[in-house]
Amino acid sequence: MISVGIDVSKGKSTVCILKEYGEVISEPHEINHTEADLKALVESISELNEETRVVMEASGQCRQLK
Repeated sequence: MISVGIDVSKGKSTVCILKEYGEVISEPHEINHTEADLKALVESISELNEETRVVMEASGQCRQLK
């Protein structure tokens, strides 16, 4: 399973993508909350072709999306 971690901040987010056992697919990087950046993130996640779990943290609250 692939895990996408997203730390949500005002105006931007930090994203990191990992395979099981911590193998890094995508180093932590920032994306802006623009339509173009968010569409690019969705596209890159869709291209992984494996079961993927997205975990987000915003304002101290953790959310998991399946």
